[in-house]
This record gives sequence, structure tokens and C-alpha cells, in this order.
Amino acid sequence: MEIAALVAAMLFGTMLVPAALIGLVWGVIGGAMPGLSASVTMALVLPFTYGMEPMTAIVLLASVYIGAEYGGSIPAILIRTPGTNSAAATVIDGYEMKLQGRAGEALGISLWSGVVGSLFGLIALIAFTEPLSELALAFKPMSYFALGILGMSIIASMSGDSILKGIAAALVGMMIATIGIDPLSGVNRYTFDLPDLLGGVKPIMVMIGLFAVSELLRQSGGADLGSQARIAVRIVFPNFAMMKRLAKPQGIGCGAGLVEGLLPGGGGSVAAFFSYNEARRWSSNPQEFGKGSVEGVAAPEAANNTVASSSLIPLLSFGIPGSNSAAVLLGGLLIHGLLPGPRLFEQNGDVVTGLYVGSFIATMAQIPVGLLILPLCMWMVNRPRAYLAAFVMLLVMSGVYSLNGSFLDIAIVAAFGFTGWLMLKGGYPFLPAVLGVVLGPMVESNYRRSLLLSGDDHSIFLEDPIAVGFLVTAMIFVAFSIWRERKDALARSTMKEV
Repeated sequence: MEIAALVAAMLFGTMLVPAALIGLVWGVIGGAMPGLSASVTMALVLPFTYGMEPMTAIVLLASVYIGAEYGGSIPAILIRTPGTNSAAATVIDGYEMKLQGRAGEALGISLWSGVVGSLFGLIALIAFTEPLSELALAFKPMSYFALGILGMSIIASMSGDSILKGIAAALVGMMIATIGIDPLSGVNRYTFDLPDLLGGVKPIMVMIGLFAVSELLRQSGGADLGSQARIAVRIVFPNFAMMKRLAKPQGIGCGAGLVEGLLPGGGGSVAAFFSYNEARRWSSNPQEFGKGSVEGVAAPEAANNTVASSSLIPLLSFGIPGSNSAAVLLGGLLIHGLLPGPRLFEQNGDVVTGLYVGSFIATMAQIPVGLLILPLCMWMVNRPRAYLAAFVMLLVMSGVYSLNGSFLDIAIVAAFGFTGWLMLKGGYPFLPAVLGVVLGPMVESNYRRSLLLSGDDHSIFLEDPIAVGFLVTAMIFVAFSIWRERKDALARSTMKEV
């Protein structure tokens, strides 16, 4: 009864419902804009959550994530250009269905599979998050230090073709995190006598610069997409017989999305392609894949929408984001002084409950919103790239300036945008750098606290079994990544010789 009363109070006494619907609409629109990933779409609204109530802000960001994962399939099906990275697998059969005059059917299957995946991911989020967070009650400073190292090592090893580039990006992020006041001694570090830097470089500035501004710079030199989608399309939902046929690939997609969401660095794109391959392997009609298969649309869409919720499980339990979008949501939590882990459930249980309820509302609203917003999304897809870029840049700069009314913030975001553009050119991943900025203070402060407890004796990290387990696991991930790189390099050299 208490939970029912709390949910009713949230629904009718807060801005939870408007936040869920507004976030969903913006997420679908942002996801439908080719080139804007879910993380970029979330980063654009992150500054505007600064003055909101914590629960409203978190629900807004989570709903944007849910909407963007569906929205990315719209241009993937209509113009063979995925709106988000995780929609890349949908292109294979979705666009083929469009060429066959079945674009409405493909969009309907994508929407239905997105709802199924979102519901499954939400159930997993509710079932696993709080029990896992209780493990953190046994953590000591050594454990938190090792957890931070594990999170960055996993993401660095899974975020690109080079483990060295991933580690380098993480180290740069940790260096940025040292700007400001020393957490233990109170000494100013690397502030260049600028009062605005005493509080350090906020993760929100890094995220907006790396995810949004760098993408605008990258797209500025690209060709326009043209007007390939100027056709009349109406969403056609699958009938009951089709739903039964889609149940198997959707189940495969949900399972892949759950596993990839729990593994930091996996992400929706990995889950989408993995589920596509497995759906083809277990399909009764594998010959249809690549030629307009309905199962080839259902599996990856169920997978990437499951990841939108399942990637929040390690985030809320341990503070380790499983994707770029989860890292942006972590930034939203930190803005409002919310620390993931057991304390979040004990001290801010209403925020967590609001997140569950808001995510459910956004999930169920995907169908009516998808029906209503499709014409607008198609119109957005057809706009010249320069107009879209100008609109996004206006959102970025106005949002950043609204935080503190500081032109230095705009300069910081622009600097990280240019840095992100250079990282894209060099093949350096963003997520390790962002995680270095976010987890840097935790890693540094707990490392130094551990040494204070031991009198500068590093053997204290070997006395805590949890820390030993995390550090050994981190070494295994790094060693496996190095072995995989060497194996791939050897295979490439062998192919060249042949």
C-alpha cells in the first residue's frame, strides 16, 4: 500500500509524467537525426536539468535514452543511415524492406520490438539493481579504488581496436579530474588562478564537448543526406501471428541486451549485431536475412532497447556506466548530489522509484508517440545538415551558458569539442576519458585514504579480498585485450601476405 501511495503521489503530485513524455519525444527526435547518438541527445538536455528536482531530471534523461534507441531505427529503415550506433544492424533488413515497399511494416516491427525490449530491460533493472548495490556495503576504501580501476580497465579494453588508446584516454580523463582543490589537503591544483576552476572541470562540460560539439565538427565536413525519405509512410503494427513469429528473435535480442548491458563497455551496437547473428543462426528462415527479414529487424531492435535499461544496472549499483548514455545519466546524478550504490536506495529511494515509474511510462508511451511523431521525424531527416547542426549548436551553447552564466564554461566545452574531434581522427574512444573524469576523484581519494590507513604501505590493497578480486579481474581484461589485438594483427598480416 505504501508503494502504491508513493507511485500515486508521483504521478499526480510531481512533474514525473511530463518529464517522461517530453524526454521520450526529444529522444525519438534526436535519435532520428542521423549522426546524433543517444548520448549526444542526452548531453544536449543535460544542462537544462540543472535547476530541476532530482527525480524529474533523472526521469527526463532516462526517457531520452529510451526514445533515442527507438528513434535511431527511423532513418536506418528510411534512408539506410542509422540515427544511433546501435541501429546499424537494423539497416541490413530494415532498408531492404523499405525498398520492397514495406517501410511501414518495418517501422511497426521496430516499434513493437523496442517496447518489448524496453519492458524486459526495465524488469531486469528493478530485479537486479538493489540486490547488487547491497554488495557495496562491504566495500572499504581499497575496494572502491579497485572498483574504479576495474571499471576503467574494462571500458578501455572494450571501447576500440587499441587497448593502449583506451588506457591513454582514461589517463587523460583522470588528469582532468585533478584540476581544482585537492580532496584531502585543500591545496589548489592546476587552476591557473582562475576562480571558476576551483571546483574543477565539471563532468557535464566534458560530456557535452566530447559527445555533442565534436560530432558537430565531424559532420561539418560531410556531405548532405539529401531527401531520400520523402515518401508517404504509415506505421503498420504486426498482427498476432507475426508477433508469435517475432517472439524468438525478440527473446534472443532481450537476452543479448541484458548481458551486454551488464558488461561495461558493451553497449547497444554490440548487442544488436550479436543478436542479429544469433537470430539468423536459430531462425527457421535464415535465407531471408539480408533480404528484408522481419526477424532481422526485431532482434537488434529488442536488443538495443533492452540495453537502454540494463546498462543502468551497473550504474546504479556500483557507479560504473555501461555505455556512453549511461555515463551521461551518471553526470545527471552527480549534478544533483546523488551517489550510486546502496546509499542511493536508502537516502533517495524516491528518486529510484521515480526512475522505475518514469521509465515504464516512457516505454508504454512509445507506441502513441511513435505514431504521432513519425511525420515530424521524417521532416527532420530531410532537413539540410547545416540547419540541423546550427540548431544543435544553439542548444549546446545556450544550455552551457545557462548553468553558471559563464563564458569560461563555453570556452571549456569548445576546447573539449575540438579535443574530441582530434580523438575521433586518431581513433581514441570517448567513454574511457569521460569515465576517467567521473571516477577520477573516487579513485584518487580512496587510493590516498588507503595509504593513510596503512602508513604508505601498498600491501594494504592485497589484504582486502574484494580489492584483490577487482584488480585481478582488471588485469585479466587488459591481458585478454592485448592478446586479442596481437591475434587480430597477426591475422591481418597473414591475409596481406596471401
